[in-house]
Amino acid sequence: MKKLLFTIALAVSAITVQAQEIDFGVKGGVNFAKLQGDSVEDTDGRTGFHVGLTGEYMFNSSFGLQAEAVYSQQGLQSEANGVESKLKLDYINIPILAKFYIADSGFSIEAGPQFGILVNDEFTQEGGLVDIEQDADAEELDLSAGGGFAYKFKEGTSLEGFMISARYMIGLNNVFEDNDTFGDDITNSNLQLSIGYKF
Repeated sequence: MKKLLFTIALAVSAITVQAQEIDFGVKGGVNFAKLQGDSVEDTDGRTGFHVGLTGEYMFNSSFGLQAEAVYSQQGLQSEANGVESKLKLDYINIPILAKFYIADSGFSIEAGPQFGILVNDEFTQEGGLVDIEQDADAEELDLSAGGGFAYKFKEGTSLEGFMISARYMIGLNNVFEDNDTFGDDITNSNLQLSIGYKF
């Protein structure tokens, strides 16, 4: 029993030490999202927002790993002959990004995969003979990859703790399967501009 308690205590201590070495934070910003594919090439993107939590572990002064959990509004919209169509795809996105810091400048380059969990999919059409509002039947999981740039304000400055970033993610799997409206060969893309704060 003592050995078990000692092992548990060691495990808890290790987890606590690791947590203390992770910089947690919050972020939010704007999305310029669009779908890629032949059947949607003439549509406009959906401008939405994202907000969520971040955690960064630094292996050394020039390399770190950042994971996030972010609510993200994506999709598309179009208007033709007075008929406005909107496809709302909302995800909880979980990017896992390698971050390479450029010397002591505060600038970093980030790249890696992103896993998206669909939490809302809705297709609406207004202005026609009949207004439409229905589920879009999108795939529940979305896999993306991409990268971008970030800047973390240095310690000792008036903006210490704040960071800004620009990131572009491109979908690797189809948003729909056997969809008569949009077709099968449709993927997500998203340009994301963010501001955040690390505690």
